[in-house]
Amino acid sequence: MRVSDIEQLFTPTAVAVFGASDSEGSIGGMVFRNLLAGGFKGNAYAINPKYKEVAGEPCYRDLAQLDKHVDLALIAAPADRVPAILNQCGGYGVKVAVVHSAGFGEYGERGITLQERMVEAARSNRIRVLGPNCIGAMRPQHGLNASVGQDLPRRGNVALVSQSGAICTAMIDWSERRRIGFSAMVSLGAAADVDFGDVLDYLALDSQTQCILLYVEGIRNARHFMSGLRAAARLKPVVVVKAGRHPAGTRAVKSHTGAYVGSADVFRAVTERAGVVQVSNLDQLFAAAQVFGTRRRLAGDRIAVITNGGGPGVLAADRIIELGLSLAQISDTTRQTLEKALPDHWSHGNPIDIIGDAPPERYRLALDACLADPEVDGVLCILAPLVFGDPVATAEQVIAATKDSRKPVLACWMGGKRVAEAQELLAEHDVPHFDSPEVAIDAFSFLATHQRNQKLLMQSPGPLSQEDAPDVEGARLIIEGVMAEGRKTLGTVEAKAILSAFRIPTMQAVLTRTPNEALMAAQALGFPVVMKINSPDLEHKSDVDGVRLNIDDAQSVRRTFTEIVERAKRLRPDARMEGITVEHMASTRAARELMIGVTRDRIFGPVISFGAGGTKVEVLEDRALGLPPLNAFIIQTMIDHTRIVRLMGAFQHMPPMNRVALAKILQRVSEMVCELPEIISMDINPLIGNDKDVVAVDARIQVDYRPPQQTTYGHMAIHPYPSHLIERVQLPDGKDLVIRPIRPEDAQMEQEFVRGLSEQTKYFRFMQAIKELTPEMLVRFTQIDYDREMALIGVVEHDGADVQVGVARYMARPGGEACEFAIVVSDTWRNLGIGARLMRSLMQNARSRGFRVMDGEVLSANSRMLALVKSLGFRIESDPQDMAVKWVSKVL
Repeated sequence: MRVSDIEQLFTPTAVAVFGASDSEGSIGGMVFRNLLAGGFKGNAYAINPKYKEVAGEPCYRDLAQLDKHVDLALIAAPADRVPAILNQCGGYGVKVAVVHSAGFGEYGERGITLQERMVEAARSNRIRVLGPNCIGAMRPQHGLNASVGQDLPRRGNVALVSQSGAICTAMIDWSERRRIGFSAMVSLGAAADVDFGDVLDYLALDSQTQCILLYVEGIRNARHFMSGLRAAARLKPVVVVKAGRHPAGTRAVKSHTGAYVGSADVFRAVTERAGVVQVSNLDQLFAAAQVFGTRRRLAGDRIAVITNGGGPGVLAADRIIELGLSLAQISDTTRQTLEKALPDHWSHGNPIDIIGDAPPERYRLALDACLADPEVDGVLCILAPLVFGDPVATAEQVIAATKDSRKPVLACWMGGKRVAEAQELLAEHDVPHFDSPEVAIDAFSFLATHQRNQKLLMQSPGPLSQEDAPDVEGARLIIEGVMAEGRKTLGTVEAKAILSAFRIPTMQAVLTRTPNEALMAAQALGFPVVMKINSPDLEHKSDVDGVRLNIDDAQSVRRTFTEIVERAKRLRPDARMEGITVEHMASTRAARELMIGVTRDRIFGPVISFGAGGTKVEVLEDRALGLPPLNAFIIQTMIDHTRIVRLMGAFQHMPPMNRVALAKILQRVSEMVCELPEIISMDINPLIGNDKDVVAVDARIQVDYRPPQQTTYGHMAIHPYPSHLIERVQLPDGKDLVIRPIRPEDAQMEQEFVRGLSEQTKYFRFMQAIKELTPEMLVRFTQIDYDREMALIGVVEHDGADVQVGVARYMARPGGEACEFAIVVSDTWRNLGIGARLMRSLMQNARSRGFRVMDGEVLSANSRMLALVKSLGFRIESDPQDMAVKWVSKVL
């Protein structure tokens, strides 16, 4: 597949600086001097018609006078000149530009117009633009400082991407003291074109980057952001700090970037589902960078603490418990080893207090024992600079012990001047060190969070479960009928009908408009009954005392009907009263009151919440959020994140609740959200659960028209597994071929497929010699984003097992109109029409997704592939830059 279209931002061979100047305080002058001072390994050119020379280097009027190849343009000219400069760059083959200039979208209507002209010029010339109003970008390994006003940081394996230039400069400055090196730094600025998703796509496959740090203020394109985030997190740790978590911060973000800011709780759910670690502040961001930069990961959450002082060990233990980690229970073997080697008055447990006079060798012995213990997943070594200690020699012992261990070891050398040399030594040997035990344990929690969230990332649920299919069309007709009447809120009976269409158990509700109708309904349903006000204008029935329980005789039914209506009219005379619903009273035996809700976040779309229900739901604030689609694993994770889960087990002579029935209802709600984009919000409250069943007692649903251009599942931040694309065809030899989208669990089958290809077929597919897929390639090929790419595999049953015999895939190009394809079929399954069948299905899917063109590169020697694409109507052209390659394309 193609190289990233923003690659030249990081690895240019020639850079032109528009607006370079010797004027004091000139942005263009600072950018050009930084470029020269950074030791850039390529060519740097100054462009400014006002000068013949800048910083001692020749200065050119424009690219025509320069007349040399340029990869990257750095633009620091006035905003109104930027579109013309981009047009000039387009004529000379420039692929990427950084616009440092301000004066665009942040400056009112005129600025917005200028920004639109800039984006239009960039797209018409196929130039990707970083900015405007950005600091720029840095690539220390390449000596590239394409930024304003700062020296290059030390080289390393951490990438920083930020919407704030000030955060970039501050973090780079702080990183020097912490000895953190960077592989790349990118300031997005206003992100009019290149955004988080684009940069994450590049960094995900960048061999120099092992960890990615993000400073996020707001998101414009949720799908692109989520897609890039998930793609990067599959291959390397991604750590996010989110600004604007509170109302005051949110207002500041809007004034700073103009980006959209979603709910802080929803953003937390987004990062969890994306396999990302979210931290609260910049100090934690650095802590995460240290632990993830070592490439060691936690296999579990059991932490051992080694300390030469009781107080620091207790602080660490307290923080372990507070964060939900586990204080490791050291094994009998380890305990015996420590008993023999440590003084009699050691702590005899974890934290392992090896006493204040501990020499370096005692630290080494305790650390070796813990690292060898299968009950320990990670170790924190704490040293307080007591009179007897040797901080440097102890650091040397810790460094030696960690070299051959895959378990993470963190260090906390407490103090200042006395431990400074030891801290430097630990940093030089990639042993993460922290100033306090609490911060060190925070760092361990980031490793544990990453491990947990990676399991969520691996989930690829479909939109619908495989059993007892819902009546989607019936539910949609009910919604259309309501909206045709000019209403956006469903009545109780209509809402419960929607739930029933999705096989969610409900208490039958009968709408009545007179006391006598209410009495007849009660007699039919059976006493006792519940009576509720039915009004589309009341968000909560209890606000007007509109719910009465346990009504058990005829006289009470008629009296209650009148009381509810009169009280509602008195308290809310403006509200429409459509009558009273009557329901049979749900059993309260061993009952738990729960709630399931659906809200529509303005950025990330529908979000499902679950937690404690009843009238105190806002006060309790006990809820867990999940982004649809859900599956059994995600649902159980949501349930376990709530406090009410503690009440679902057996207690106070109550049997445990039926969690299987609860999980099914959450699964059905996920299906509703996927299949009915018209649903804007929903509350199922209360949801009554006991040991037998779980029943929706009340429900409220609000709907609205879906946007006319919205694609299937376009209302969701995560595209479900496209199970509707699964098809079964028969091959000429009578065998059945199943064509379906690839899944993460197909990784081993995909690897075996590639291993089985002939050397020539591998070369034709990958355009290089390759034996098998690397772990990174395997993740990239099997854990895909179905919104912007597709991989259809052909599977046959052979000797009782599924065997992959072919794969065809496409990936969207920037702009959304074209996609690039690739296809390969097993050598042993040729001449059966598999390639043509896969390509037809792939082309049909691309067409339905709105792509207008499918194209790709084929080696000129690959006659079979050229014959296949020709038979499918592709246009074949020679590549003027490489005669060994043919360019093939087809208008879909």
